[in-house]
Amino acid sequence: MNRGLEFAQKTALAYHAVCKPLCQKLGLTQTAFDILMFLANNPGCRSARDIVEIRHIKANLVSVNVDRLVREGYLARRTAENDRRKIELTCTPLAQPVIEQGRTMQKAFFQHLLEGMDEGTQAVFFAAIEIIDRNMDALLKEAE
Repeated sequence: MNRGLEFAQKTALAYHAVCKPLCQKLGLTQTAFDILMFLANNPGCRSARDIVEIRHIKANLVSVNVDRLVREGYLARRTAENDRRKIELTCTPLAQPVIEQGRTMQKAFFQHLLEGMDEGTQAVFFAAIEIIDRNMDALLKEAE
């Protein structure tokens, strides 16, 4: 298997494994948790379309999970001020404890991934990720 592909898959598996106890405790699916954390961590992204396009979660899964998060009081829908045809999603006060727990878990996860790596190595690693990210964006743009 390609080392890069294996790394990406292993990272996703490890993240989901770390999320699982928290998701079970909160009674949320991984997808619902991912949507909530995406909206909380990316305040400029407020629509279901943003979730589909940026997180690459299938539209039907976004729809089902957003409906559930709204019904359970974690998200609210509102009409965008600048375009009444658009619906924005916002995290409610009920979601704040979930978001805090999620951010704590995410921070611990990333700290664990970087254990044993000095600051210089981390800087090189993140610089490489930025280059790879730009290259992936270019590939995706070419594929459109």
